[in-house]
Amino acid sequence: MNNLNIYIESNPNPNSLKFVTNIMLVDEGIVKDYPDIQSAEDSPLAKKLFDFNYVKRVFIMSNFITITKSEKFSWEEIKLDLRDFIKKYIEEGNEIISKTKKQPSVKSGSKSNNIDEKIKKILEEYIKPAVEQDGGAIDFESFDNGRVTVSLKGACSGCPSSTLTLKSGIENLLKRFVPEVNEVVAEEN
Repeated sequence: MNNLNIYIESNPNPNSLKFVTNIMLVDEGIVKDYPDIQSAEDSPLAKKLFDFNYVKRVFIMSNFITITKSEKFSWEEIKLDLRDFIKKYIEEGNEIISKTKKQPSVKSGSKSNNIDEKIKKILEEYIKPAVEQDGGAIDFESFDNGRVTVSLKGACSGCPSSTLTLKSGIENLLKRFVPEVNEVVAEEN
């Protein structure tokens, strides 16, 4: 792999950085969030990243990897080592996500109703692009009795400003477009 470039972007979570490459790392639509090494069974890259004692979470999507570090370390001490490791790992042609594991399918059996579809469309159109720009992902989980449950992944998981974003941004937007929404909560991952 020649001419691989990786640049580093900060995001609202002070313990996460986004390592952006000039190539696609995984196929479109694949989102992988590894909160610990045990969950990284299908990602040789994530497993290797967890070998660094300061790596606490790995998130892989499209052309970037978001890494969440332990609060005990400063990014200035470790970010270049991580960038260099990722660059070398990819340039050597090592596997990022194992091809043998299938992406989990969307929950079957749950009938989508009109409100679910409205919520999903708003999340897709207005919220997902901003969340992805910050190195994370948001997924619709359910709508029940006025309550929308979403899951936050990557840099968003554990971010100090995610609660404010969830309540002030996402909740207000959904309430404006879908009057049946009373509140938005995040599922713990």
